[in-house]
Amino acid sequence: MFFKLLKEALKVKQVRSKILFTIFIILVFRIGTSITVPGVNAKSLEALSGLSFLNMLSLVSGNAMKNFSVFALGVSPYITASIVVQLLQMDILPKFVEWGKQGEVGRRKLNQATRYIALVLAFVQSIGITAGFNTLSGAKLLTTDLTPQVFVTIGIILTAGSMIVTWLGEQITDKGYGNGVSMIIFAGIVASIPEMIKGIYVDYFVNIPSSRLTSSIIFVVILIIAVLLIVYFTTYVQQAEYKIPIQYTKVAQGAPSSSYLPLKVNPAGVIPVIFASSITAAPAAILQFLSATGHDWAWVRTAQEMLSTTSPTGVAMYALLIILFTFFYTFVQINPEKAAENLQKSGAYIHGVRPGKGTEEYMSKLLRRLATVGSLFLGVISILPIVAKDVFGLSEVVAFGGTSLLIIISTGIEGIKQLEGYLLKRKYVGFLDTTE
Repeated sequence: MFFKLLKEALKVKQVRSKILFTIFIILVFRIGTSITVPGVNAKSLEALSGLSFLNMLSLVSGNAMKNFSVFALGVSPYITASIVVQLLQMDILPKFVEWGKQGEVGRRKLNQATRYIALVLAFVQSIGITAGFNTLSGAKLLTTDLTPQVFVTIGIILTAGSMIVTWLGEQITDKGYGNGVSMIIFAGIVASIPEMIKGIYVDYFVNIPSSRLTSSIIFVVILIIAVLLIVYFTTYVQQAEYKIPIQYTKVAQGAPSSSYLPLKVNPAGVIPVIFASSITAAPAAILQFLSATGHDWAWVRTAQEMLSTTSPTGVAMYALLIILFTFFYTFVQINPEKAAENLQKSGAYIHGVRPGKGTEEYMSKLLRRLATVGSLFLGVISILPIVAKDVFGLSEVVAFGGTSLLIIISTGIEGIKQLEGYLLKRKYVGFLDTTE
């Protein structure tokens, strides 16, 4: 189905241009991920590959962190800045609340503020990560003398790289195909799949005695079946919709008197998982740095345990963040007040619900229910492989495969729907254009 849809889409010049432009931007990003920051020994990070927060950072950065490339921070600072800006719009900063009500003009102002905040966060995060990894690697990360000038230089390079990645993502959103942030992360995960498969092969076929070969084969078969089930279940939930029946008070002649308003069962999509990964990774890196430099205070150990995905409290904290961000982003995506106002302006109403305030309360209640289902779904899919790592002794690569798989499937589904939208628009344009 996908290849048939893609074949039809490639016949349309506008869609073909968008896809080729997106491929070009992703190619530029992948080239940047292979360019290591000058003065850095990226091989020293191989000794830290077992750290959960490094895998988290690598996931959010589009797999650019493991090489400590110029794009090592990826879109992580921009994601964090977006969370901050969206929180400030919730009656916290009056100026941001005012901009949020100004339509397209206000959106541009908020985007500009997000970029400035991301710039500051990127520089602070780059200094902290460089210092932390240098300490954790036994001062083997930097090939030059440890001076403030070196840290500032690396910080500027990483900050500039993060801003470039953010700009590339915006170009994909505006001129290309799909959501820019999701596509950047998607590209990094897809590029790491061969390495993940190699890691599974080495862990379960090479580094084991011949007497356990049969059990390893059985285990890998079970693993493949589990992946297929997760793919099926995720695809089903991500495409599931709840249809709200609506009716119209004023209808043009020949138009239907009723319709429905579709809402996704998981309205927040995969963004809460990306948010939670981004928020968890940065504090974990700072705490690991404090612990490695001898500041092993009681609160540092407690915070490390709470944020580490190797402990039950860490897994619970990660799941809690996913749940909270799911509720938060659901109401960011769909504003009940605006939805009720738009229905009232179009002369539509939900059957059995009073227009205005009654519709707003109904939508809020419904969104809370959908967000509950969506948060449980995202939480289970994300933490199940991490829990299985400890129960069945899976490798770290496989443990974070659930989150990666979730992002790949969700981004793929959004891409297919966008392709269908392009083709549907093309059919309508062709129908209305009598010159063709």
